[in-house]
Amino acid sequence: MLVFMCVPVSPGKSRVIWAFPRNVGVWLDKVIPRWYYHIGQNAILDSDIYLLHIEERNFAAAGIENWQKAVYVPTSSDNMVIAFRNWFRKHCKSQVGWAAPTVGQLPETPTKDKLMERYWSHVTQCRSCSAALKGMKALEVALQIASVAVVGFLAVAKGTLVTSVVQRAAVVSLAVLCFAASRWLASFIEKNFYFQDYVHAYK
Repeated sequence: MLVFMCVPVSPGKSRVIWAFPRNVGVWLDKVIPRWYYHIGQNAILDSDIYLLHIEERNFAAAGIENWQKAVYVPTSSDNMVIAFRNWFRKHCKSQVGWAAPTVGQLPETPTKDKLMERYWSHVTQCRSCSAALKGMKALEVALQIASVAVVGFLAVAKGTLVTSVVQRAAVVSLAVLCFAASRWLASFIEKNFYFQDYVHAYK
């Protein structure tokens, strides 16, 4: 379960606060680190954020009183959306009453990497994710150093410590494995702590 609190802060922008009640979950939830769960929750947010961003502009184009012309809500599962829009129209006149008067124009649509970036919007503010990122970056560097060190060892030890073809193959394989692991880790870090494009057609 996820609990979302979406706070509008300016036209086209909201602060999203979400809670994942894992503290009352099964024992496994208390063993697995928080950052691992956050990766999954961020993927859920990414699946919605771009569509919501575009829909907001479709609503604006249709007019605040004509939101149903911009969307198709035919099923009973859409009742909550309809109920909220009715409440919003009745009590808020279909618009947010900003503390400071504003023109209400939506800002230009940013590129996806800015709209769905994770580092500044989440990682820097989350102790678990920032600590995990720091540790993974250190491991990435360590793997690269190990790869170079193994190749250097092979060059120095050739003909002395490493004499057989099997030994040389094992050392080279270790170097390749360390380098490949560092590249995989770099990709993992980029996708889960910075930005990963979410294409709904592929999900």
